[in-house]
Amino acid sequence: MQTTANSSKISAKETLLTPRFYTTDFKEMSKLDISANANEFDALLEEFRADYNRQHFIRDEEFQQSWNNLEQKTKALFIEFLERSCTAEFSGFLLYKELSRRLEKTNPVIAECFLLMSRDEARHAGFLNKAIEDFDLSLDLGFLTKSRKYTLFSPKFIFYATYLSEKIGYWRYITIYRHLEEHPEHRIYPIFRFFENWCQDENRHGDFFAALLKSQPQFLDNLKARLWCRFFLLSVFATMYLNDFQRSDFYQAIGLDSRQYDIQVIRKTNESASRIFPVALDVDKPEFFTYLDECACQNRMLIEIDEKNYSNLIKNFKKLPIYLKMGMNLLQLYLIPPIDSASISSTVR
Repeated sequence: MQTTANSSKISAKETLLTPRFYTTDFKEMSKLDISANANEFDALLEEFRADYNRQHFIRDEEFQQSWNNLEQKTKALFIEFLERSCTAEFSGFLLYKELSRRLEKTNPVIAECFLLMSRDEARHAGFLNKAIEDFDLSLDLGFLTKSRKYTLFSPKFIFYATYLSEKIGYWRYITIYRHLEEHPEHRIYPIFRFFENWCQDENRHGDFFAALLKSQPQFLDNLKARLWCRFFLLSVFATMYLNDFQRSDFYQAIGLDSRQYDIQVIRKTNESASRIFPVALDVDKPEFFTYLDECACQNRMLIEIDEKNYSNLIKNFKKLPIYLKMGMNLLQLYLIPPIDSASISSTVR
């Protein structure tokens, strides 16, 4: 992110771990038959229409102060946290808005659900961008819309990835909220007070995608589905773990150990996903987090190479063995035998 003046606009630097913008096969999506789960969709739609957080995202007097007293490194890390969160929420808004438009004629119930979820995501992104403005910056969302490359995912991959994204978002927000409720001295900015209600939006969105998956048993009830569920669980967990390893100083600033925080979020998300996915990852295996630690260290090495004044040829040469080691660690993680979800009896609050 670069700044030149007050209220300057910033655009996110894209890396392998940057929040992605997605699109899908809208024609295939319009053909999905959700009649087997129609009652659940009707109930979800009523919840979305209720709009429980309509009056929640309102800035109060605590925001009306200078934040120049924040230590410079903490401020930079916090701004990056806001920027990444805003990008992710805005990505969800764009996808859901387009899905609502494309499905309006073929499946009006699903279309309205997507429309109301896009409302939530736009509200979140706007609230985050307003927070960024408190630091004399703003995220150029219009530029992001035009400049970002869109990743094409089939509907079932959208369902897997977005379900997990919403559920892991719930556990990330609620874990931070509960920690700062117990330790308010670490609440460096008032946005954290909004996380309890905020994460309920994430939870409702996750429940919607769970209902979509349940309405399409072919996405859950065969060997191919089991393999894809393992893949997306690992992808989402590894992405979060590597990202947070790079930003451990931010979590330290709000009184959290980033590794312990991630372990808790992964365990809770794994339990939540086991209610829908046919398998869960065996995160109790001692080697599970050991492999993730090794991947995080290797990712740090890749970043350090990028920061050196090497030519691209030299950088790629130095990165190749690190990529190979990271790939092997991720493969070892994937090959850890999963647990059948039916055998998991943990109760998730």
